[in-house]
Amino acid sequence: MNRFQFVEDHKDAYGVKRLCEVIEIARSSFYAWLAAAPGREARAAADQALAARIRRVQDPEQGGDRAYGAPRVTADLNEGVAAAERVNHKRVARVMGEHQFAGIRLRRRVKTTIPDQSGHRFPDLIERDFSVGEPGRRYVGDITYLPIADGSNLYLATCIDLGSRKLTGWQIAAHMRTELVEDTLRAAVRERGSLAGAVFHSDHGSVYTSKAYVNLCKRLKVIQSMGAVGSSADNSLAESFNAALKRELLEGRPAFGDQATTYRSVFRWANRYNTRRRHSAIGNISPNAYEAALSATLAEAA
Repeated sequence: MNRFQFVEDHKDAYGVKRLCEVIEIARSSFYAWLAAAPGREARAAADQALAARIRRVQDPEQGGDRAYGAPRVTADLNEGVAAAERVNHKRVARVMGEHQFAGIRLRRRVKTTIPDQSGHRFPDLIERDFSVGEPGRRYVGDITYLPIADGSNLYLATCIDLGSRKLTGWQIAAHMRTELVEDTLRAAVRERGSLAGAVFHSDHGSVYTSKAYVNLCKRLKVIQSMGAVGSSADNSLAESFNAALKRELLEGRPAFGDQATTYRSVFRWANRYNTRRRHSAIGNISPNAYEAALSATLAEAA
């Protein structure tokens, strides 16, 4: 659904036909999604009504408890209610997350780096030098978890160009299998055209040291680099990116409302990150603007 929303958000500027061709969706599918908008609006209105009921359940002035989480709120809402009018606790958790209601318990950090002692080892070719410069030479990547209000997680893998800070490839999945980082690297190749000769730096997670990922890098002529085991500082730029994404999207909330909201939010944030978000390391301009300016400078010099 995130791709359809992207077309809807940008159709006035670029046109539906062109956008659908670029992101590879059928126009008929987009128009079908558009036709379903009234249904989505009805569900949104129903969610607003539910939010008002939840607010009353948590309002101390009306006998509620602000510390109530989704299970207790759901129990209160369903008490004495006919079966047809009962609400599911997952829906309650989603609405609470979307409206930033108190009561959702903060959870422990999810471990996303699982070392594989039998996996491949590679030297550190970055050595904590995260300076900017010519794009397309050095990349860093990592996996981070995206918490969902129903207690589940999605996982985001990234490939970031050190030269321009551009997010050149990313992928979200409900798992941390090797396919997640493989798809991310392929996305970066589609963006750049080729990564041949470029360095990709990561931690020692098992997905990055797996035979399948190592073979993919060899086929793409990508040179792997890894920091020391257990040292987050050796991949601090990727760690900083993950922290910024969750800080700006969650805005203090412990979780995203649901998976669809997560996909859509990250998609929009990633687009803004590359096209509009200013980065102090590259002169307070966006990665795309930095690359365009550098390209123009090199063209003039030639």
